[in-house]
Amino acid sequence: MGKQLEFGTIIHGVGGSMDAWRHPDVDPKASTNLDFYIQRAQTAERGLFSFLFIADGLFISEKSIPHFLNRFEPITILSALALATNHIGLVGTFSTSFTEPFTLARQLASLDKISAGRAGWNLVTSPQEGAARNHSKKNLPPHSERYQIAQEHLDVVRGLWKSWENDAFTYDKESGQFFDSEKLHPLHHKGEYFQVEGPLNVSRSEQGEPVIFQAGSSETGRAFAAKNADAIFTHANSLEEAQAFYQDVKSKAAAYGHDPKIFPGIGPIIGETAEEAEEKYQQYAELVPIEHAVTFLGRFFDDYDFTKHELDEPFPELGDIGKNAFQSTTDRIKRRSRELGQTLREVAIEAATPRPIFIGTKERVADLIEEWFVNEAADGFIISSDNPHGLTDFVDKVIPILQERGLYKTEYASNLLRENLDLRIPSDQQVIYSE
Repeated sequence: MGKQLEFGTIIHGVGGSMDAWRHPDVDPKASTNLDFYIQRAQTAERGLFSFLFIADGLFISEKSIPHFLNRFEPITILSALALATNHIGLVGTFSTSFTEPFTLARQLASLDKISAGRAGWNLVTSPQEGAARNHSKKNLPPHSERYQIAQEHLDVVRGLWKSWENDAFTYDKESGQFFDSEKLHPLHHKGEYFQVEGPLNVSRSEQGEPVIFQAGSSETGRAFAAKNADAIFTHANSLEEAQAFYQDVKSKAAAYGHDPKIFPGIGPIIGETAEEAEEKYQQYAELVPIEHAVTFLGRFFDDYDFTKHELDEPFPELGDIGKNAFQSTTDRIKRRSRELGQTLREVAIEAATPRPIFIGTKERVADLIEEWFVNEAADGFIISSDNPHGLTDFVDKVIPILQERGLYKTEYASNLLRENLDLRIPSDQQVIYSE
């Protein structure tokens, strides 16, 4: 069959925008409704998705979007979903800036065992100053230092995951040997940011260790992802932009001898006709008043107060504001607003209710996915389901077309996340990854 597409989905509860919860078909309590998460997970599994993804953040304010105000902590909800599914991968967002490597290694290894080899870690460095204040720190480390911390953190976690060789536990009742001590490896790590003795008190899972996902799009983030990630989340506003990212990261990764999967995030809106799809988008966009759009925009700039600027004047010059927050996003917003001469109103509306590229009939959406895939802009896609019917529509209407074209599988290849993503199972020999 040759190379085939892979899909993941992000489960966002009441949605990733300020007013998605107001949609008539949305349960306003969805972000803490276990049945909602189970239904979404099982829908994605019915569509043979490789993984589901739980986003997270470590700071909220009165300006946060509703989903962020009241949602499940990732390791808890993923453990519950492990018991409600059989094949789909379970990926959670966890910060290297505000977790201890030993604790996180143990949590993810436990999830990997509970799910029989389906765990993944979306590694983030945390972009909000408030997260520091929630973890007994005065300030967020500078952007570049956050990635230095992340590299050492990841090296320690991967080292701990190799504490036990695959056959270390012998369980020999006759001899009384529970494990082979020669196959147990303490870490003895003493670094700039972490000192961790080890070993980890959880054995390896069937897939060896959880899959590493990463979403950095800044230059530093791309370099980190190319070196370390098994799979990379990204965002692109055009085929050409996606191709440029794909080629850049793939070439960087090749220098380290590996080939990460690239997954742009998309929010397809599907209608029986193009007009019906457009009506669905307009219904969703009209839920968001301009005041909320401006507040939503401010989050990317560390909750900068845009209300001090005139809505219909050119987007303000902000200097370095946003550089230590969502850097790649704020750089893109600044650059795009200058190139297009956008007003603050236009930028805010575009940020809060972006018109999706993947909108139209099921055939049109399938055509676009095929175009991006065959033209090396993506290895697969993260399907956002802010639209309450978006995931079901995609699974029921678009997936069959892609299967008919031979672009998508008709059954799971494995129960292991690594094998479903065509990734190698790492050796059980302990190594330190940093140079």
